[in-house]
Amino acid sequence: MFGDISGMMGKLKDAQKKVEETKKRLDSVLVDENSTDNKIKVTLTANRQIKAITIDDSLLQDAEELEDYLILTLNKAIAKASQINENEMAIAAKSGMPNIPGMDMFK
Repeated sequence: MFGDISGMMGKLKDAQKKVEETKKRLDSVLVDENSTDNKIKVTLTANRQIKAITIDDSLLQDAEELEDYLILTLNKAIAKASQINENEMAIAAKSGMPNIPGMDMFK
């Protein structure tokens, strides 16, 4: 009915290994995002770990303005990193999945 069960299990293990390798690789993929006027630059990994924040000195005088800039720029950077992460993880998972009839999980 299901064909080669051990072959499918091997493919599932391969898929899991590819997902883990992709997670590690995404730690080295850096995403940069700048505020619209380049007063803040944020760098994070595709796994959404912040690596650096650069702040223009002009923003240090007004805490509320600085907070607004940080929130906007970090949210844009996280969204960009999340998109990269989701795409890469889907590719990794799909490439190692066995072909099980009726289970088209990754259309």
